[in-house]
Amino acid sequence: MTAVSAGAAAAGTDPADFTIEQAMELMRKKKLTPAELVGACLKRIEKHNPELKAFITVTGDEALKQARALKPADAAGAPLHGIPVALKDLYDTAGVKTTCASRLYEDRVPAADATSVKALKAAGAIVIGKANMDEFAYNFTGETSAYGTCLNPWNTAYSPGGSSGGSGVAVATGMCLGALGSDTGGSIRLPASVCGITGYKPTFGLISTEGVAPLAWSLDHVGPMTRTARDAAIMHAAMAGSVGRAPAVKSLRVGIPEHPFQDGMDTEVGKALSAAVEVLKRLTAGAKTVGFPRSEVTDEAGLPKPYGVVIFAEAYAFHREMVKTKAELYHPQILGTIKMGENITAADYIAARREMERLRAGAAKALFADCDVLITPTSPKAPFRLGSNPSLVNLRNTAYFNMYGLPTISVPCGLTGNGMPIGVQITGAPKRDEVVFAMAEAFQGATEFHRRRWEEA
Repeated sequence: MTAVSAGAAAAGTDPADFTIEQAMELMRKKKLTPAELVGACLKRIEKHNPELKAFITVTGDEALKQARALKPADAAGAPLHGIPVALKDLYDTAGVKTTCASRLYEDRVPAADATSVKALKAAGAIVIGKANMDEFAYNFTGETSAYGTCLNPWNTAYSPGGSSGGSGVAVATGMCLGALGSDTGGSIRLPASVCGITGYKPTFGLISTEGVAPLAWSLDHVGPMTRTARDAAIMHAAMAGSVGRAPAVKSLRVGIPEHPFQDGMDTEVGKALSAAVEVLKRLTAGAKTVGFPRSEVTDEAGLPKPYGVVIFAEAYAFHREMVKTKAELYHPQILGTIKMGENITAADYIAARREMERLRAGAAKALFADCDVLITPTSPKAPFRLGSNPSLVNLRNTAYFNMYGLPTISVPCGLTGNGMPIGVQITGAPKRDEVVFAMAEAFQGATEFHRRRWEEA
């Protein structure tokens, strides 16, 4: 395990263990080259990907070619100069397969990059490969890919979370320094939490989803997965433009909604949350319990009904024709989930969409009248084992903020008794992404959880 102080790298440290910020500083000082950095990540991929299955496609030769062609002068105005990144395999990539981890798309080669991928490349990033995922992003365990089950490096008996599990594993193990996931109900934040990294979901619509295979258009978000909040902010800015100037963290008010986010919470998660809140109290203007609007829920998992109706209906709309003609090519579990939207009526969908839009329009007043950020567990449950058939309650805390379209981040805040990571979720008001980043960076400046690394064999 390698822990490196922010902004300084110990002599002899493997470049694959650097943060984006550290690597950029070393390259500016000409103490590291893009080729050395990409090469270090490719060595990690060669060593660990056969077991962990973080990648579906590795573009190593092209990545090294691009890295070797870069010159120090190219770094000017390129905030991700030479940084190797992974893309969840639902992002279109020109000339490189984009499979969505499905047999239906096993030969699909897009002609153009997704808008967000173009932005990362324009900022100097080098795509090192396409990350494994749950088929069509419609699960949260990492077990429903046509290219094999992705494993959590902290303990390979455990799920890496999903659907962006491959992106989470790739960042956690140094196979890349940053990755893109997608988040429709927690698919960035849950893998970030259980893989011990940082995962960010921006305000809805802030980053274009053009060229990204949809799960549910009204809920889908593009976002970065990195080791630190600062790295996430760098990647976010490359895609969305610079965020606004945040107020001093000391002036921010922290709100802690208990229901529904702490309902059924595991004891270890509760202890980690309490410790995180104590840190935030010292950093800010204080923390207090706040209310949260009650919503009709779909089932015992506690997912809000408008969210459930919208995701089922929109996912079915996208897949309807393929289900009619190529049903046998789907993973059986994913096919079953898709068909859950088959009988949702137009009236039910319209009512759910109207309610969701009402909630989004009133979010600033309803949720942030007495606070600037909300603090919740990323998941109320501890990391779960592969094959355990976990409940959707694992996504309850994240799905609410897809429904509201709010900027939110998961950062590491502790470990379970058996050494698995736990995340805390920091959520801000609409279009106040800069506040979320400021709070997350302050928390990581006062804690060491994000410096803990998996133990490389």
